Amino acid sequence: MARSVAPATSLSTSVRVGHTAHLDTFCRDHLPPPELWPDMDWSFYPQLATRHQLNCAAELLDDCVKSGDGERTVFRCGRGDWTYRRLLESSNRLANVLQHDLGLLPGNRVLLRGPNSPMLAACWFAVLKLGGVAVCTMPMLRARELRQIINKAEVNLCLTEASLAAECDDAIEDLHRCRVVSFSPDGSGELESMAARKSDAFATYQTLATDVAIIAFTSGTTGEAKGTMHFHRDLMVVADCFPACALKPDPDDVFTGSPSVAFTYGLGGLLLFPMRYHASAVLLDRSSPSSLLEGIQKFRASICFTSPTAYRAMLRELGQYNIASLRKCVSAAETLPATTFEAWRQKTGLNIIDGIGSTELLHIFISAPEDQIRPGSTGKVLKGYEACVLDENGQEVPPGVIGRLAVRGPTGCRYLDDIENQRRYVRNGWNITGDAFRRDENGYFWYQSRLDDLIISSGYNISGAEIENVLLDHPKVNECAVVGVLDTARGSVVKAFVVLQDGVVPNDSVVKELQEFVKSQIAPYKYPRAIKFMKALPRTPTGKLQRFKLREES
Repeated sequence: MARSVAPATSLSTSVRVGHTAHLDTFCRDHLPPPELWPDMDWSFYPQLATRHQLNCAAELLDDCVKSGDGERTVFRCGRGDWTYRRLLESSNRLANVLQHDLGLLPGNRVLLRGPNSPMLAACWFAVLKLGGVAVCTMPMLRARELRQIINKAEVNLCLTEASLAAECDDAIEDLHRCRVVSFSPDGSGELESMAARKSDAFATYQTLATDVAIIAFTSGTTGEAKGTMHFHRDLMVVADCFPACALKPDPDDVFTGSPSVAFTYGLGGLLLFPMRYHASAVLLDRSSPSSLLEGIQKFRASICFTSPTAYRAMLRELGQYNIASLRKCVSAAETLPATTFEAWRQKTGLNIIDGIGSTELLHIFISAPEDQIRPGSTGKVLKGYEACVLDENGQEVPPGVIGRLAVRGPTGCRYLDDIENQRRYVRNGWNITGDAFRRDENGYFWYQSRLDDLIISSGYNISGAEIENVLLDHPKVNECAVVGVLDTARGSVVKAFVVLQDGVVPNDSVVKELQEFVKSQIAPYKYPRAIKFMKALPRTPTGKLQRFKLREES
């Protein structure tokens, strides 16, 4: 008999509307109405559930130095190691710059942009120490995409690595809302110059546990950037959840990985998790498989976070590197095929720890420790979370039946100023992730597919609609449709079906031209790796595009 999936009754969701320590109340004002929030229960983490005031920067950084671990290494990179004390002093100086030179107020939003680096991390901590809200963005995003984010979050300031500043300038040139301040890998940027004159002491602002700390943006099927809002408490919950339940790290571990800290997957694996355990992380400015292997070898990394695509690619190069220091491997961002799991285990002797999370829920909520892994299965729900599989009517299906994955727990979806998508993602208190799963009799969840048109390629979430909008801006394109097609190396790749304007001759030159145009407008990883020219797109009598026919052609 299926258990009930009615809303939970004893939940710690007592957040008063309008109650915030932020002086700029934008985030509190633009949260969805509480009745549209998922059910969230923090009771499994009592040390956090009972806290009224909490600033995660103080928890992760200030308290570590106060405990006597200030001289421990926190970041390792090609330009030298950083200790926890250096990170604290640097972020304090930067917080003084934000407050005194740039006039930032608690609650203001700051866009952060750059490859993974200690300086980017110091900026992140400075924003949170001031009581600001960090809006981290991937280095690959172009001005068109950044403009959406800046508009949506009403960003007050952009802090960017110097080589990426031009895109920020282009993104805000017609908004006249915020200033762009750059930093440099060699420490010679404008921001470092301002910070050098500031004190290394700063009193961390006393935010509430339920004040928004970050706005993490994700692209859904509509192509519109969606901002997910997470509290200081949420960040600490995930720092205490997946590591303790499935990873089990210790202070001597050296974390590394390929995801940007702009991904919540990377934020957890390279910042929150290692710092919660007073461990260290290798921050790589390049994320290719060979760069990751080189980093593991050079810094003797022991825990790796990346995607199944990267593990498959690294298999081909393992013989060129010594990765004997590696003891834990984590996979997320796309499903982990059993063949990849087995091939990695045969070559390294290590079981890859799979997991599923989402930007909406912040991090991994289903996984399994090494001794409980079942190859091909994502795992079981982690401490504090519940999950079930629902049919189209919202009723739980029996074990073995495929349906929609529904999750609830201490974190959940709160979209920034987006009631329509909030209603779509949260139903009857559950987060509906858009993934098709089945659950077996032992509580293990097995991924089946995506339920929507989101394309997942090499761990990146790609919206077909966004690419279509870009292609339609090209003068040679009359109409187009974009779908994901299966690919053994990347899981899926983007394929565009294009109807050209009259008189345009379809050939390889046009293919290249369209691909380069997409790369110039949005992040290059989103470009269509395959383009097929059509005389017409398949449609129903009412004009609705039949995407399934395009997939069948692939």
